[in-house]
Amino acid sequence: MNANEIAELAKATVKGSMPFPEIVGKLIAKGVEYYHVDYALGAFSFYSATGAVVTAPLLIEGLPPISEHFDTALLNAAILDSQQHGQRFRAFCERTVKAGVQGYFAFLRGKRVTYLGRQGDQHTEWFSGARPSEASQ
Repeated sequence: MNANEIAELAKATVKGSMPFPEIVGKLIAKGVEYYHVDYALGAFSFYSATGAVVTAPLLIEGLPPISEHFDTALLNAAILDSQQHGQRFRAFCERTVKAGVQGYFAFLRGKRVTYLGRQGDQHTEWFSGARPSEASQ
């Protein structure tokens, strides 16, 4: 993984300067297997299958505090808005921290995102069209 290229894709995500499906395709092409968005730390971490890790700042000023309570209904509404209406990343981040998400892992090869709350709550959302396998249930 090229750290500079990955950092540029992280910036494009925050700026909304490239469609998100295109960013995901480029991350996969550059060897990213999964990534972590950590709102508490204010950082992205990108992981390859070979063990390489690239970190990049999550430069979104003025995010509200992470809610103490995990609200799955608010989270699902934010996810749905992104899937159906192409919601901007900043708005998605604002809504998910208000829903109590402290961070999430996006498993590109696994085709799912797992959102984590401050008290250990979690919610897994499958990519559109993906289904859990028998082994993962």
